[in-house]
Amino acid sequence: MSLDGFSMRPLVRELNDKLAGGRIDKITQPNKQSIVLSIRQPGQNHQLHISINSQNPAAHIMAKNLENPPEPPVFCMVLRKQLETGRIAAIRQHGLDRLILMDVDSIAAGGKIVTKTLVMELMGKYSNIILVQDGTIIDALRKIGSNSSRVRTVLPGDAYELPPGQDKLDLFTADLPAVIERIKQADHEERLDKAILGACMGFGPVSAKEVCFCAGFAPSTRLNTLDEADFTSIEQALAEIRQAASSEEAQPVILMDENQKVLAMASFPLHYLPQAVTLDFDTISAMLEKASALAGSYVLPDKDRFKKLVKNELHRAENKLVKLDEEIAAAENAEEYKIRGDNLMTYQYQYNDHEDAEITVVNIYSETGEEITIPLDQRFTIIQNMQLCYKKYDKLKRAQELLQVQRQECEASISYLESIDTSLNASSSLGEIAEIHNELVEGGYLREKLKRKNNDKPSHPFRFTAPNGMQILVGKNNYQNDKLTCKTASFNDTWFHTQNIPGSHVILRNGGEELDEDTILLAASLAAHFSKAQGSSKVPVDYTEIRYVKKPSGSKPGFVIFTNQKTLYITPDEQELAPILAQDPQQ
Repeated sequence: MSLDGFSMRPLVRELNDKLAGGRIDKITQPNKQSIVLSIRQPGQNHQLHISINSQNPAAHIMAKNLENPPEPPVFCMVLRKQLETGRIAAIRQHGLDRLILMDVDSIAAGGKIVTKTLVMELMGKYSNIILVQDGTIIDALRKIGSNSSRVRTVLPGDAYELPPGQDKLDLFTADLPAVIERIKQADHEERLDKAILGACMGFGPVSAKEVCFCAGFAPSTRLNTLDEADFTSIEQALAEIRQAASSEEAQPVILMDENQKVLAMASFPLHYLPQAVTLDFDTISAMLEKASALAGSYVLPDKDRFKKLVKNELHRAENKLVKLDEEIAAAENAEEYKIRGDNLMTYQYQYNDHEDAEITVVNIYSETGEEITIPLDQRFTIIQNMQLCYKKYDKLKRAQELLQVQRQECEASISYLESIDTSLNASSSLGEIAEIHNELVEGGYLREKLKRKNNDKPSHPFRFTAPNGMQILVGKNNYQNDKLTCKTASFNDTWFHTQNIPGSHVILRNGGEELDEDTILLAASLAAHFSKAQGSSKVPVDYTEIRYVKKPSGSKPGFVIFTNQKTLYITPDEQELAPILAQDPQQ
């Protein structure tokens, strides 16, 4: 979900009013899909966040900066060289396209002032950030060669071309009667919202549906069912939406469903979804920052890569487990080969070598005289076939023990990988990702060097406070789990963990004090919430004192054994947990 070109006009006005004339102090690239420009204005600093995430491409001022990797990517270095210390001359929009241009003046060799343009193409999966000077591309965040697109290439040295103009009317400058006439020119069987989209430049589905609602029509209304009075209502609705988007004081809103999924957003009030939850904001930047948080568009560097790696390793381990089960089932038939060998030994003198493909004899082990059919390899003698049966029996017998050991190791690997997957879901900082990176390297899943020295901020567990004042600590990954359980917690604190389900170690810092039922249930609910069973019902959670929790020597990170535990079956209530989860976890 992103703003359409019509809603982007007030955003560009807001950015230009706040940032024009400012000096670019620093440029960072938090991940492969976004950059952040630190802009200094007299008496204040701003952080301009530009994201080309296909789910929510946006450019807005951030209230809180993002973490950055210790080594800046190449595109970030290019922008630093070209734009840092430059002054923002203007921020403008190309027509009503979803395309924002930021002109930056900088001093070149000889004291000459040159203007470079940072082009922000915020167009869904085709979004891009391109640096242009004198119509030539210097660099781009997403380079597009002829192999990727036959229509348009975006490579350094290419000429940059703006999108061709659309045969539509600009609602901000055109006369409304002319817009109505253009709508009437559409096919008579056309839907009203589609006709509005075809007539108004920069309109997206949200703006078109809002006009339909304000005029009193459903978006699916056909044009041939409308009369002049109806078109007068549509003209009034267009005037209202133009007035709202032209206002100096923007009234941006987000419409969400009960699951906090963004249904629509615009830089003006929306009314066409009366059942939706409406969030109002003072600025468009604040709205876009909230929309990015709801959409989860900011992804830590390497997080997606590690999630894909863990998913592939899990898939491989699960396939191996299936094959091991098949081999174990085959090994359970070992006794059948021993019975065949014993019968061949008994009846060997009654048959000639190399004659029969199979023989049927009375089973010497059958009390009722049942017969057994024994297949023979005619290349070998009866004695040799008997020896082959015994050899197969010995092999399957040995395999039973080895396969069971391999199966246990495979199950342990699956459980461990699932715990890493849970840790990745809970990670929210570069330090936590670095710990997971080291864990994957030490586990042999990633062939890279350990990150022993880095500039990442140290990671910390979640910290919550129960209503009775007791502190609850929750590990975000296996390294934190080990540290919490083996170093941070006191011997008489209480330890919680989901039973046989990957999840976080939860420490209730009660220091041996008696626990009330509500606090125990809260800690158990947090253990269920921060586990693979999140969202499930009747989740088994074990809890015991820390003194009964031990970490075996040489075991994998996060693995412990424990005794004297009690078990609760928890169905977490997310609404009751919300106030606890809303606490600042770093405090």
